[in-house]
Amino acid sequence: MRYLSQRFAAPNRITAGTLTDVGTEELAHLEIVSTIVCQLTRNLSMEEIENSGFGPYYIDHTVGIWPQSAGGVPFTANEFQSTGDPITDLYESMAAEQKARTTYDNILRVVRDIPEVADPIKFLRAREIVHFQRFGEANRED
Repeated sequence: MRYLSQRFAAPNRITAGTLTDVGTEELAHLEIVSTIVCQLTRNLSMEEIENSGFGPYYIDHTVGIWPQSAGGVPFTANEFQSTGDPITDLYESMAAEQKARTTYDNILRVVRDIPEVADPIKFLRAREIVHFQRFGEANRED
């Protein structure tokens, strides 16, 4: 949502196109992560739910996908920024990509022995690096 919102203040078509392309791809990332979460939780027993700390989430959402941070903070529009200033927004976007890369690094430390999870997370991590580079290129264009 950050990139798709920022594109409207982009000063040129190249930057707007980059923001649109990356924003669209990020929606696919959400689908990949949601699919992984769904596959990992759909057949949990009540004992597994209780022992894993998943109970409070389960009470509100069963095993439905409801975006929130690892700390349980629900996703809101506060998670992204769009200032209308192209340079500020591109740096914000670059920082967001670095934060996503760090999150994927942390996930990989936890799931390194589970290739069904680690492999798609490695792919997503690599894409965050490419997005960071593309935003840097767009910033040099402005």
